[in-house]
Amino acid sequence: MHPTLSLGPLVSLIAGIMILIMPRLLNYIVAIYLIVIGLIGLFGTGNLHL
Repeated sequence: MHPTLSLGPLVSLIAGIMILIMPRLLNYIVAIYLIVIGLIGLFGTGNLHL
């Protein structure tokens, strides 16, 4: 059995936790999230095989 880890949901989870911890940085966290998701979409590295 080979577990796979999707990068999109992992980035979303990290961004959500950071927003809960540091709500004043919401604009920066959302901007970084959108950039990362855009790069994942462009380069097609949506799944990491661990």
